[in-house]
Amino acid sequence: MSENELLKSWEESPMLKPKIEKVVVNISVGKSGEPVEKAAKILKDLTGQNPCKRKAKQTIRNFGIRKGEPIACIVTLRKQIAIELLKKVLPVVDNKMSENRFDKYGNFSFGIKEHIEIPGVKYEPEIGIFGMDVCVSLTRPGYRVKKRRRKKAKIGSKHILTPEEAMAFVKDTLGIEIV
Repeated sequence: MSENELLKSWEESPMLKPKIEKVVVNISVGKSGEPVEKAAKILKDLTGQNPCKRKAKQTIRNFGIRKGEPIACIVTLRKQIAIELLKKVLPVVDNKMSENRFDKYGNFSFGIKEHIEIPGVKYEPEIGIFGMDVCVSLTRPGYRVKKRRRKKAKIGSKHILTPEEAMAFVKDTLGIEIV
């Protein structure tokens, strides 16, 4: 289906129109202590929410990481806050995204090398510079049936989001150019 046909079908049946379920922003530092606290401060300033610290799953002696040590922080955003963050962060990648960043279910992710590239964020020498990963999960209305605890059910193959539909949705709502 072409992009125009997809947009018309979404107008006719709103249950087919994709939506942004969540946006996950992750800063993986690789060290515990002060660097994780600095990364958490950056995420809190950027998103307005308290980040959750993630612990190392295994010990890696060469890197000086012990199992159970906090080495990353993560924030999950939903609804309007997620869309606002995406609109703030996407100019860093020039509002362009390649096709291979989309998985087979329509989700996509991209990385930011330096957080100071985000408009409105100023460099603070005592904090430093961190990179981050932004992962966007797209769904359709009705996906809850698959994830709920009681009376789980399968989703039909025609209702599963495809990468082409996700690309059309992202072009339409966020103004991203697919390269």
